[in-house]
Amino acid sequence: MRTTDTPTTERTGRYRWTICALLFAATAINYVDRQMIGVLKPLLQQDLGWTEGQYADIVFWFQAAYAIGFLAIGRMIDTVGARWGYAIAFSFWTLAHMAHGLVHGVVQFAVARFALGLGEAGNFPAGLKAVAEWFPQRERALAVGLFNAGANVGAIVTPLLVPAIALAWGWRTAFVATGAFSIVWLVAWLALYRRPAEHPRVSVAELALIRSDPVRAGPAIPWLRLFAVRETWAYAVPKFLTDPIWWMFLFWLPDFLGKRYGLDLKSFGPPLVVIYLMSDAGSVIGGWASSRLIRRGWSVNAARKTTMLGCALAVLPIVTVQHIDDLWLAVAVIGLATAGHQAFSANLLTLPSDLFARNAVASVVGIGGTAGAIGGMLIAKFVGHVLDVSGSYGPVFAVAGCAYLLALAALHIVSPRLAPVRVALEESVA
Repeated sequence: MRTTDTPTTERTGRYRWTICALLFAATAINYVDRQMIGVLKPLLQQDLGWTEGQYADIVFWFQAAYAIGFLAIGRMIDTVGARWGYAIAFSFWTLAHMAHGLVHGVVQFAVARFALGLGEAGNFPAGLKAVAEWFPQRERALAVGLFNAGANVGAIVTPLLVPAIALAWGWRTAFVATGAFSIVWLVAWLALYRRPAEHPRVSVAELALIRSDPVRAGPAIPWLRLFAVRETWAYAVPKFLTDPIWWMFLFWLPDFLGKRYGLDLKSFGPPLVVIYLMSDAGSVIGGWASSRLIRRGWSVNAARKTTMLGCALAVLPIVTVQHIDDLWLAVAVIGLATAGHQAFSANLLTLPSDLFARNAVASVVGIGGTAGAIGGMLIAKFVGHVLDVSGSYGPVFAVAGCAYLLALAALHIVSPRLAPVRVALEESVA
């Protein structure tokens, strides 16, 4: 263990941003693996004969596994640490992803998706725990925004790379090839990640910066006790309301573009790239904005919620997209909504490390992730039913437009001041 005493002239290192880059890459891989089913939906439906309801059921079982996985993996990562917890989850989901290339029929595909959901549930608990270990509070939203931008890079790469592989060698090869490439990240993670105090490439000055927040000491809150803490629900309820909208974009946006604008596997790549480039910008800008406000003296409460309000307003125009005839105007409206989601999410994902001690962050993230996945299960059934009955995405986009304002209202009602949990507990005792 090194001391953080250092001359003021020593230059602060930047190794923490290497860790952020690793988290960015893992999240990109995570989203390639999960989004492939949406991109390949027309081909899979043609080859395997799925109905809209069966496709929705496959998405439902992925979400169910994601919900279960978040609860179990979040606690596991708090126990074994980010390094090995991330490695275990990543290995499991990579094997499950590659197994998609070996299955036949709806049931086998649903089983593979279930296994993928269990493993992928480890991505954000591990990533956010790593951010809590490596970044001071004033940098966390920016770091989360940057690594969360990997989701959009994955969403950009998928429609560019996967259709080319699938059309050339078949959709089964696409699953196996993309999974094999992921092994490179696992080797890099195990080689480069350590806790800051144990890492030889972290300077004394950088370690002092990482530890510059006031230390919230005390025993860890028992896992079941977290369910009785209001701040857990300040994170979980907005996740329940907003995560399903992102899932809808991932799993049904290619289908919407195909049905509404006549695009196919060869032509919906450019619109999706534009949409997810806008999402990338939203993720980084959303994290930067609240971090900037905090550096200017705003409270964490005001900075996070003001930024999230702007994000929620950016999503509202999505309610009109079903009635827009011009493809690229629709792309702009959808891109603004996905950018708003990612900016909102960058701030929401920061709340567990704002509110809880580091030894509880992954557990809280897991609980919130489960809530979001349950919402995803419901949206899958909702979208499948709406499309089977009416064939219109209008009701789906109406729900999407309202979700973020409702989520922000819920957050403010549950935690008006975003007070750290130890403060809230002390006040409740008093």
